[in-house]
Amino acid sequence: QVQLVESGGGLVQAGGSLRLSCAASTYIFSRYVMGWYRQAPGKQRELVATITSGGSTNYGDSVKGRFTISRDNAKNTVTLQMNSLKPEDTAVYYCNALRGALGYWGQGTQVTVSS
Repeated sequence: QVQLVESGGGLVQAGGSLRLSCAASTYIFSRYVMGWYRQAPGKQRELVATITSGGSTNYGDSVKGRFTISRDNAKNTVTLQMNSLKPEDTAVYYCNALRGALGYWGQGTQVTVSS
């Protein structure tokens, strides 16, 4: 069982920045693909970004060029730097840890972008 705790959400004006962090409680953190997903009201959960243990990244089309995912395997953390935020980025953001068929979710952190 892996526990994921997100932090860093909040309210920001359009064009601003936020930094989300996720701390994982596992001694084999480096073996997990880590990711961020988001879910807006009335919409399905969607990919924001993922990062492999080796540092390869993948981004959803709507955030490419604005968001950056990174990880620190020594600290068991994954971070999402969000720049040039738009009102449509408003959602609950969830941290995810994936290893084979095992996947874990955090409880989510709210990000609200005002216009």
